[in-house]
Amino acid sequence: MTEKQIVEAVREGRDEGQAEMVCRYAERVFAIIVRQVNDEMDAQELTQDTFLRAFSHIESYDARKASLSTWLCRIAYRLTLDFQKRRRPPVFLMEDTSAGGTDISDEQLEAELSTGREERICRLEQIMDELPDDERMLLTLYYFEDLPLTEIAYITGIEAGPLAKRLYRIRKKLYKKLKEDE
Repeated sequence: MTEKQIVEAVREGRDEGQAEMVCRYAERVFAIIVRQVNDEMDAQELTQDTFLRAFSHIESYDARKASLSTWLCRIAYRLTLDFQKRRRPPVFLMEDTSAGGTDISDEQLEAELSTGREERICRLEQIMDELPDDERMLLTLYYFEDLPLTEIAYITGIEAGPLAKRLYRIRKKLYKKLKEDE
């Protein structure tokens, strides 16, 4: 089935449309969610909630704005952030002391954060866990899901320009924290 056929079938209430949507996109939706909630049972429940929400709001899907996959990720993003607000204890923000620090270009920052020593990757994941939920989700979409800024902008509802700046600041925080630890 094509995306258009899946959407049509779901709009008509046909089980095969719902089954095909889940079969095709559940793994991706689950992968995004499980990186955020760190509990497989909660991630499974949120994945199920994402599809239930999609089925009940299929009339609002517009193929001109985003692919079905991106639309589902947007629903998952919002449900996950809502879940985290209810469940997670408050996170203390890491200070952004960029005013007095040395500036680093986006390319240098990317090269530093992409260096793949195993212990460095583990430390980056630990630092990411210390970030607020929305920042961690942005990094997940950018690095783990490898989504382009335009899709992340649609999913989060943040325009691409401010989103790029925000991602730069978040990545710079990671870099500074990593350098402090070394």
